[in-house]
Formats: sequence, C-alpha cells, structure tokens
Amino acid sequence: MYQHNHHETNQPILDIQHLTVRYNGHVALEDISFHLHESERVAVVGPNGAGKSTLFKVVAGVLQPNSGEVNIYGSRPRGHVCIGYIPQRSQVDWNFPVTVADVVMMGRSAKLGPLNWPHKRDWEHVSHALETVDMADLTKRQIGQLSGGQQQRMFIARALAQESELMLMDEPLTGLDTPSQEGILDLLDRLKKENVTVMVATHDLDQAESHFDRIMLLNHRIVAFGEPGSVMQTENLIKAYGGRLRSTEDGNIVTVDDCCDEEHL
Repeated sequence: MYQHNHHETNQPILDIQHLTVRYNGHVALEDISFHLHESERVAVVGPNGAGKSTLFKVVAGVLQPNSGEVNIYGSRPRGHVCIGYIPQRSQVDWNFPVTVADVVMMGRSAKLGPLNWPHKRDWEHVSHALETVDMADLTKRQIGQLSGGQQQRMFIARALAQESELMLMDEPLTGLDTPSQEGILDLLDRLKKENVTVMVATHDLDQAESHFDRIMLLNHRIVAFGEPGSVMQTENLIKAYGGRLRSTEDGNIVTVDDCCDEEHL
C-alpha cells in the first residue's frame, strides 16, 4: 500500500533551502532558496538552460539534488501525491494508443495503489476534472487527435483528478495559438479560486507580468523573485538574459531566446 506524506498545515506548501543540482560537472541550479504561498500563481522565467525544468523535476521528486532541502508542507517531495507535474508537450508520445479518459485516470494511480482497479469514486473525480477544463465531451478521444490547447487541458485535468494542490507546468503555452493560450490562462484563474498553487515556466515576459502573482527570474541562481513590478526591472533582466534582450520600437523589452524545448535542465 502506498504511504503518503503527512501535511503540516503550519508549513509552506513549498519551501526550498540552498538547493544545488549539478549535471556532469555543470551547475544547473545553485543555492536556490524560496517558499510559496497557497493558491498563488508563480511564473518562472529565464533563458534556455537556466534550470527551469530541473527545478520542477526536483520539486516533483523525480530528480535528487546534490545538496539543499525541498519540503512540501514540512516533508520531502517523495510520497506527496498532492504534486501535479505537467511536462513539456514535446516530451510526450502523442501516438500512444490511449484516450483522454485513460490519461486523466492516470492521475488516480497513486490513490489506488498497485493492482487496484478504479472505483466509481475515481471515475467521478475524472469526470469532474474533465468538466472543470471543458473537455467532458472528449472523454473517448484518442490523445493524438487533440489540439495543442486540448492536450494541455487534458494534463491539467489529470493533475486535478490526482487532487493536486501544487501544480508544476513546464512551458504549457509554448506552440499554442492566442485563443488557446488565453483559455489556459483563464483556467489558471479558476484553479486559484480552488486554492491550487501553480508554478508555470514560461518564455513570455508580458504574460508573466500580466497574469501571475509573483515572478521568479532564474538563471541557475535566483536573480529576482517577487511581485512583477519589482522583478521586471531592466537591470534584473540584463543580469538574467545578458545580450539576449532586444528593445522593440514601442519601448518594450523582449528576449531572443528560442522558445521551444529547453535543454531539459
């Protein structure tokens, strides 16, 4: 039977202290410390290779750090079924022969334990999750037949079926058209009302500033972390992006990073 970690409700939903991760002698994350509040939306921004994906994998418990501590409600990530990790779409085999309902039910696996079949209550969770993301009519659709926006909604539904309280979304808006992006951002508003804490890795600085409570500017170390107005200062952006910044004719600052497929660090 699966053992789930206890929540100390007087502790932050996520607390990271002096986190360092190295790959083959290269530093992916160095001395990272921060904590999150319940139900807030945090955008993690920074250049390719900054360590955004690495940070999410450590929080999800699928990657072990070299040093430092990661605590979810006072205990280590492994054993917490309240963490929903949504990877980049490019890492998914969309030809795998499963339906939308099959994928969303995967969110119930930790609740079921090994060798147990889903019960009526589990299917109720799946149905409610699909209704929440406006995909109740696509239950039997093969995942390869979904649009990019629908694919992201399906993964959010899986995290909801899992009863996630902390949702980690790695580049969920990359490659989506504007209506699909707006639909996902609207969905994040709904998740906030249901007290779901969300961390989103994104390359879109305007969306980060407009739609999130706090922004983490990351480049192996935390350059700045706080409310958008205090983080999105030119000096902070230069520290994080260096020569990968450009000014537009209207005075806005944009990055010239490739926005697709971070190096998986």
